[in-house]
Amino acid sequence: MRPSFSCRAEDSLRIFGAGVGAVQADALLDGADWMAELSRPLDGYDEIFVVGMGKASIAMAAALQTHPSILDKRKTSGWVSAPYGYTREGWFGRPPVSDDLKMKNFGVIEAGHPLPDKNSEMAGNFAMVGAQCRGPDDLLIVLASGGGSSLCVAFPAGISLEDAREAFYRLLVAGADIHAINKVRRRISHIGGGGLAQAAAPAEVLTLCLSDVPGDDTENMYVIGGGPTLPDPYTAQEALDVLKRYGEKVPASVWRYVEESIRRSEPPAPESGRVHAVLLGSVRTALEAAAAEAKQLGYRVEVVSCEMSGEAREVGEAMARRALAQEPGWCLLWGGETFVTVQGDGLGGRNQELALAAAIRMAGEGKDVSLMSAGTDGIDGPTDAAGAIATPDTVAEARQRGLDPEAFLKRNDAYGFWRRMPGFLQTGPTHTNVMDIQIVLT
Repeated sequence: MRPSFSCRAEDSLRIFGAGVGAVQADALLDGADWMAELSRPLDGYDEIFVVGMGKASIAMAAALQTHPSILDKRKTSGWVSAPYGYTREGWFGRPPVSDDLKMKNFGVIEAGHPLPDKNSEMAGNFAMVGAQCRGPDDLLIVLASGGGSSLCVAFPAGISLEDAREAFYRLLVAGADIHAINKVRRRISHIGGGGLAQAAAPAEVLTLCLSDVPGDDTENMYVIGGGPTLPDPYTAQEALDVLKRYGEKVPASVWRYVEESIRRSEPPAPESGRVHAVLLGSVRTALEAAAAEAKQLGYRVEVVSCEMSGEAREVGEAMARRALAQEPGWCLLWGGETFVTVQGDGLGGRNQELALAAAIRMAGEGKDVSLMSAGTDGIDGPTDAAGAIATPDTVAEARQRGLDPEAFLKRNDAYGFWRRMPGFLQTGPTHTNVMDIQIVLT
């Protein structure tokens, strides 16, 4: 007998939870020999200063302090910045990670995401000043994860916070993907593109990265959290090309600065052996754990892609077609990040829009399949949802409730749709971020 939808939902959540659990900071730090990158033992540094930026920064700081090293026995200080609410919220009913964090030496700043705010500027100021105070026998540890380029910012003279926020918003709603947006973010940042490492010279710098961007994991270390310690892999011309394609409504100050930066020389590369970076985990890590859990549940498993991308509704339709064509007993997994070209006035996120488009495509097919799309950070766009679970019965259920799925999709109001439906998924912040995961069960 094939499993019911409720059973599929439970299996999807278990598979998703296994993936998210594998990219929690404590598991990642225990599994990586990150101290081997350093030029000397930890007790050989005069001072250790920690800067964290991103959705995993609080959890990474907590894991760092409780790691079986001497870090918690020395004079160690620092700041971490995370989205609002992260000091108070856990996921799937778990207690907030900060409950276990002794904050004697670390300050926490909650700031704006996905758009920076005044607190983001304050976090950036603390990070830059802390880095500039380092000496040649000090160590700067940077904890970089998704969201860092919004949560910790320092813009050049002539670009106001308001102009930067408007620029990022305009690029986002115009359909620019994360790589394109980051090309502009780093170009107008004193922290991104290696700026924080330059400020810390001559101190040694170690960045511990958790990847939230698609593509080659090693190359991604240059862009995670805005790439605060490694050189910008993109040129000023590439940033300008993004503005030419998506930036019609981007403020003139941003255009001007990017255009002028083409004539400026790039900053020198860091001194050899002074700056190190370690990739702790990525969506591949999460998908491997998710696949193992699915096998434990009795499914045959295929990891279709670790680099899924594209317009959310188009990807959702394609995944729905694949689900309907798949024979029973399979778990198909994708990891990556889509985007939404906003044309309506609704509220939603890429995962919810993907799932809604999939539900419409599967409607009435009479197949026993489900598709779940969710953010590993537990946050989908500007909403309190992580994503949604769609089945061929979703549309019929919606119509019985007086909802028109196509109308919700047309006005980009996937959140308005799913919050009224059984497939609505809320986890709370997971204190990690390795993009999104899609799970098809047949």
